[in-house]
Amino acid sequence: MGATVDELDALSTEELRHRAFDVAKHRHDLHFFWDLAKHVPAAAGAATDDSFTAPGASLSDIIEVFRELGGDHLGDAEPLLRAYFIDYLAQHSS
Repeated sequence: MGATVDELDALSTEELRHRAFDVAKHRHDLHFFWDLAKHVPAAAGAATDDSFTAPGASLSDIIEVFRELGGDHLGDAEPLLRAYFIDYLAQHSS
């Protein structure tokens, strides 16, 4: 059984991000990353970057773009992203 919402909420945003990325990668959940791109200011440019959308870009390539953003690039979006990561992990972790 996965962690509870309270247990997840006690984690840092960076830890939540790592866990959510690991789950999404394992599930091959490209939708998770596209949805994330809508909410991370620094990712807005990355989502239109040729390396992100180029033919042959793999899920690993896309994940790497987001991993490079790190917690210090979240800005005002951090509370929303924390909630998004917690919700995603609560629904998809086992």
